[in-house]
Amino acid sequence: MNIVVNGSEMELDEGATILDLLESKEISPSTVVVERNGEIVPGDMFGAMQLERGDHLEVLRFVGGG
Repeated sequence: MNIVVNGSEMELDEGATILDLLESKEISPSTVVVERNGEIVPGDMFGAMQLERGDHLEVLRFVGGG
C-alpha cells in the first residue's frame, strides 16, 4: 500500500503499523511525534494503529538545543 511520509510517497505492507514504519526507518519511537492525517497519534498507540492506503504522516523528531 502507498502512504505519504513527510511529503514523500512510500510503500508498506498491508496491515503495517506506525511502529513498523518507525522500525523500518530505524527511528526510536520515544524520540518522535507522529501526526496521521492531521491528528497527533499518542505514542502508546504506535504499535496498535494500522496504517491505511493513502494515509499522510508527518514524523517529527525532538531536537535539543541551547
